[in-house]
Amino acid sequence: MQIETVHVPLGARAYDVEIGPGLIAASGARLASMLPRPRVAVITDENVGRHHLESLRAGLASAGITAEAMILPAGEATKSWGRLEQVVEWLLAEKIERRDFVVALGGGVIGDLVGFAAAIMRRGVRFVQVPTSLLAQVDSSVGGKTAINSTAAGKNLIGAFHQPSLVLADIDVLGTLTERDFLAGYGEVVKYGLLGDAGFFAWLEANGPNLSRGDDAARTYAVKRSVEMKAEIVARDETEQGDRALLNLGHTFCHALEAATGYSDRLLHGEGVAIGCALAFELSSRLGLCAQEDPSRVRAHFAAMGLKTDLADIPGDLPDADALVRLMGQDKKVIDGQLRFILARGIGDAFVTADVPNDAVFAVLDEALAAR
Repeated sequence: MQIETVHVPLGARAYDVEIGPGLIAASGARLASMLPRPRVAVITDENVGRHHLESLRAGLASAGITAEAMILPAGEATKSWGRLEQVVEWLLAEKIERRDFVVALGGGVIGDLVGFAAAIMRRGVRFVQVPTSLLAQVDSSVGGKTAINSTAAGKNLIGAFHQPSLVLADIDVLGTLTERDFLAGYGEVVKYGLLGDAGFFAWLEANGPNLSRGDDAARTYAVKRSVEMKAEIVARDETEQGDRALLNLGHTFCHALEAATGYSDRLLHGEGVAIGCALAFELSSRLGLCAQEDPSRVRAHFAAMGLKTDLADIPGDLPDADALVRLMGQDKKVIDGQLRFILARGIGDAFVTADVPNDAVFAVLDEALAAR
């Protein structure tokens, strides 16, 4: 099957995202010409390492590239100050230089942590993303956002923009994901159709089941189209001063819900995005911005795919609307204390606004909480 390539046009920081099967096995051939010396440092987690580290080593070795590896605990708690220090000190001990490559082999947690470590070590070393989850392939591995979490204040609040030199999105690895993890990533795929491509959303309504069943062509197209849309927005607004905030459709609600559930397995990020998108469309409908049928269509597709769609789908207790709105106040889109939302005039037509009445937000949340 043909490898698809999406170019992220950022001048001196431009890079390619390669998408398709067999890319981990071909990693050595992809990297050899880019390396000043035939060695890399690989950082992964226990779960991903068990499935894919030796395959990556073999792929690199086929081109004569050696790989030293560091294996971290899996889970959101790894995006912490302590783990960041551990990674940086290990890279320094391995004498990784600015022109060397650090390889992030894993999902969004590893990609964010390793990217941030690469950004700050020696004031910036090069790194490669090898995303192993659907969510990371379509979202966090592309665009250069890197971060760790603040224990007290919230998610992704400590970080830097640092673009990778290459992204290898091997769709073969998606076959090792649990159904829940795959569907959580699918929530981010749907987000792209909702924010800017109604035709893509309609394609997902028709082809979503094929993605779940493991259709390589469908998975490759879904990842490619998602990455194309992200690359277009990142090229216009690399450091999120304007348009790039569109990529956070559903995330204002999502981040508050993740904080409320303690960044635990009660709610995976992509599940929070799906619920957040449904709430954003509900809010848009209440404000008369989009048709009343749109929120129902969004929820219907998520439900048909087996994703969470409402606050009622989150197990355990949740705080009240007041507390959720306070958690939203830590969102990175806040400017001068004013919370900004990504709302929609319809499917495929999202926009950023700070002109959202508080009573409308409370009404949506109160109703959703009452249905639990």
